Amino acid sequence: MRRLLACLLLCLALPAAAQLRVVSLAPSLTEIMLDLGAGDLLVGVLDGGERPADLTGLPSVGRYGQLQAESLLALKPDLVLLWPDSVGATGREQLARLSIPQLVVEPRDLAQLAQSFAAIGERVGRAEQGRQLAARFEAGLAALRQRHGREVPLKVFYQVWDKPLYTLGGRQIVSDALTLCGAQNVFADLTLPAPQVGIEAVLQRDPAVILVSEPSQAGAWKAWPQVAAVRNGQVWAVPDRGLERPSFQMLQATEKLCRLLDTAR
Repeated sequence: MRRLLACLLLCLALPAAAQLRVVSLAPSLTEIMLDLGAGDLLVGVLDGGERPADLTGLPSVGRYGQLQAESLLALKPDLVLLWPDSVGATGREQLARLSIPQLVVEPRDLAQLAQSFAAIGERVGRAEQGRQLAARFEAGLAALRQRHGREVPLKVFYQVWDKPLYTLGGRQIVSDALTLCGAQNVFADLTLPAPQVGIEAVLQRDPAVILVSEPSQAGAWKAWPQVAAVRNGQVWAVPDRGLERPSFQMLQATEKLCRLLDTAR
């Protein structure tokens, strides 16, 4: 009788989980849902770059920074996964008025990203998958830290954009990836996620390596041979743009970053 009752309770619980309707408001969160084996719960996504092949036919609720609240509401989601920067202040205000349950995910470092896998998994009925994913990610980080950690960090300038010149602040997850690789973001003291800086500030901090987001941006640094990175020919494109898309694949992207920086030592 107890087995029958347990079976009935389980069978009653399963449809509710299967019917959960989730909208992801960041490409990274969409990838995490796929990592958790929960892509079947997605009913809409915010676009930003190329979509995973499995989701080509899924409805769009806008593009990065431009939320279409009407499209979101029409999908009748039970849960919205939100990376705040992906929709901007106006989009967040619209979401607040819609009164749809939200899970806000905004990891500032790699350890918090691992915790995000577990938190999302718990919320969408994939708790065990979330815990396993977090454990695998943490183990991968520990291995990278052991292989690439250094007592004296390599000074790195990470260029997000060139005109105007933008970089990453210390509370941004890529800055933590640099630290794991035995490097130091030369603008780690800045608190904004993506602060604008002047060329004079870069010259003053004299990075040993400059990483640019697009290969076409590297050539402009030849005008500044007084910078150690330029003088030594260590102005490189970021080896994997997945660094800027925090999901499980960021582990592999960080490993590529560590290997690249090792060549500069």
